[in-house]
Amino acid sequence: MTESSLFAPLSLGGLTLKNRIALPPLTRSRSSQPGDIPNELMATYYRQRATAGFMVTEGTQIEPRGQGYAWTPGIYSQEQVTGWKKVTEAVHQEGGVIFCQLWHVGRVSHTSLQPDNQPPVAPSALRATAVKVFIETGPEAGALADPSMPRALSTAEVKELVELYRLAAVNAKAAGFDGVELHSANGYLLNQFISEHTNQRTDEYGGSLTNRLRFLREVTEAVISVFGSERVGVRFAPLFETTDEERVYLGLVESDPHATYIQAAAMLNELAIGYLSIAEADWDNSPDLPLTFRAALRETFSGPIMYAGRYTEAKAKSILGQGYGDLFGFGRTFIANPDLPHRLQNNLPLNPVNPATLYGGGQQGYIDYPFSPA
Repeated sequence: MTESSLFAPLSLGGLTLKNRIALPPLTRSRSSQPGDIPNELMATYYRQRATAGFMVTEGTQIEPRGQGYAWTPGIYSQEQVTGWKKVTEAVHQEGGVIFCQLWHVGRVSHTSLQPDNQPPVAPSALRATAVKVFIETGPEAGALADPSMPRALSTAEVKELVELYRLAAVNAKAAGFDGVELHSANGYLLNQFISEHTNQRTDEYGGSLTNRLRFLREVTEAVISVFGSERVGVRFAPLFETTDEERVYLGLVESDPHATYIQAAAMLNELAIGYLSIAEADWDNSPDLPLTFRAALRETFSGPIMYAGRYTEAKAKSILGQGYGDLFGFGRTFIANPDLPHRLQNNLPLNPVNPATLYGGGQQGYIDYPFSPA
């Protein structure tokens, strides 16, 4: 591959992406209160980064029970749809492409974030460990707390959730999004159904891997009915090894992660979705995703594959050159460098990210990172 490969166009869902550099979903907790409503500040943030070939919004809860962190935006009320229109219009004015990430946290929540302070919902009544959630709803930085004990969803309630995902996709379309991505990673609801560690159900949604994938299949089919298969993506976070118990919740390490996620990819390939997104482990000294998995994924899934997780330009070029990936998400680097594609293409220095301003707050550390003068 040539040096300019990251800047070659890519076809995705009938759209032509101008480069292979993506803004992946990044929780920033800047929505307006009350109501978790997207706002002008968020529209400016996404507009600034619209030179990305592809953009996916921060996780966006599909219903009030889907929230696990303070100030994250939703896509279930008319006010939220109106707010998101400001974002999509801003991005489209700059020639960008943006998908909405549909999110439900399941058990990774706290009663204070739930309607009427009820327990969070989950496939099974198993409490999330080794993770904290933001529970404060005021204007200051969120207070951290352990997730609350969830209650198990009934079979009828699982089917109702499939419909809630469909309605969220209807709202996303009304808001002007080009497509949607299902958040089936990082230990959240869809991932909780897939995982043998969090799904102890005995109905049609539990037991065998095929059954544990049933909820994802039904949700995917539901949003396909709204956007068409080629405008739907799914995000996974396959974790293959960890000696750090604090990280297990992120990927819910399965006894055979290769088999789990290759079967999931095969199912989604049958549904002809537009792309797969893989969130790699991104903490210090985290294990690399095995090349055997990348190769099997490429063999199994015929559409574009996006990777994210501490990617550098060199790593992205390497994976692209080996033919394993097509799109590459640059998370914190894109937060700190709104003109990241320009900087990479011209070998310009990068701004460092300020970790203290990642979540919550206002303009600082959000829309005030400088563009390159060159």
